[in-house]
Amino acid sequence: MTDQKPIAGCDAPNDTMAKFGAPATCVREYDYWTVLLRPKQATLAALILAAREPASAFGELSSRAGAELADVSAAIETALQAAFGYDKINYLMLMMNDPDVHFHVLPRYASERCFEDVGYTDPGWPGPPELGHVNDTDEATNQRLVAHIVAHWPTLPV
Repeated sequence: MTDQKPIAGCDAPNDTMAKFGAPATCVREYDYWTVLLRPKQATLAALILAAREPASAFGELSSRAGAELADVSAAIETALQAAFGYDKINYLMLMMNDPDVHFHVLPRYASERCFEDVGYTDPGWPGPPELGHVNDTDEATNQRLVAHIVAHWPTLPV
């Protein structure tokens, strides 16, 4: 079983997490992984799942990080389903510009979803996500998105 930590203590142990706004965008921190809100919302509630260990290749992560990944992924899926009712979810490990191990977690939607009376689209549906598409949000909206996701976060075990 993994230990989920409160978001108040979220830090940025690597450059990739800092690039994606940590600690301000932190949703949840675990022993080996940190969940961040993706500042550029390609789809509503898009996240970054970043490894906390120093690794530039997935195979460099410890077996403990691998084991915790299952719990963290289940928590992400439970929270996002409860918060926004996604239709599918994609985990993309690209690491072309940001060398530290991380996934882009993109909830996918067959139809528009609303948050605070604003519509969010997924123009790539049902094909690959369009990472270049950005649903406009500002820092205040992103903070409210973080709070909304946190409010739906399950306690472990999922």
